[in-house]
Amino acid sequence: MNSNRWFDALHQCEQEGASYVLITLLASAGSTPRENGAKMLVTADSEFDTIGGGHLEYEITQKARQLLTKKQQQQCVEHYPLSSKLGQCCGGATHVLFEVMVNHGQHLAVFGAGHVAKALIPILQQLPLQINWVDSRANLFPSKNHKANNLRYIVDDEPADRVKELPANTWLLVMTHNHQLDFNIILNALKRPDIDYIGMIGSETKARRFQTRLQHREFNAEQIKRLVSPVGVLDIPGKKPIEVAVSISAQIIQLLESVSPNNGQSNAINKQQWQDSKILSTTL
Repeated sequence: MNSNRWFDALHQCEQEGASYVLITLLASAGSTPRENGAKMLVTADSEFDTIGGGHLEYEITQKARQLLTKKQQQQCVEHYPLSSKLGQCCGGATHVLFEVMVNHGQHLAVFGAGHVAKALIPILQQLPLQINWVDSRANLFPSKNHKANNLRYIVDDEPADRVKELPANTWLLVMTHNHQLDFNIILNALKRPDIDYIGMIGSETKARRFQTRLQHREFNAEQIKRLVSPVGVLDIPGKKPIEVAVSISAQIIQLLESVSPNNGQSNAINKQQWQDSKILSTTL
């Protein structure tokens, strides 16, 4: 991050889907390093701004990171006397508010930069996702001036090879201009058991053909079930790129909700739900 100010860091964490703890000094009494309302922000590996430094700030930072490991959105207040125990001799005391914000930061790889993808990406950028957008045709990507912090353009002559380099638990959306390329991407994805969601755009006929080809490659039924095709939500009809994009983004939102740490459900994806979701075929 380019700035050490807590508000700049908060904005960037929200854009990137990173979890963080916002720390605020409350109701300080006596002599303290900083005034009431002073803030700092702590992530898993960085700190931004300061509440006064020293051992107090160290203890508060460690507390914040302990809260982050629980992956639960919460608020709590702790009391800290500025005594010799904290290596402080100010003689004051302060209450500290910890606001833990847990973001998904889910990785998503979108293969293909056709009409549907161009309609879809601006929607996905507004969600707590880290997006890798992959295509072999650099001229199809928008100007990089329009790139948000949670979007990365990847130009690769062999897009299918990129699947091997994706972070663990990445979700995939496959919508290239070439059916054989789609198949190669899916082959590599199915070889990775840590990829739960593999969505492919297209008709039910295309999906059935791919399933048959995968059976011939000796993938079993459980593995093939990980391929969600057609991708999207059936209740949203239409063949226009924006209509298909809305349908796909709706399914991604459902997926995000299914793994949310705040909904009281298991983090496992309900794969059958995605198998039952269908959209009409579209032409890229």
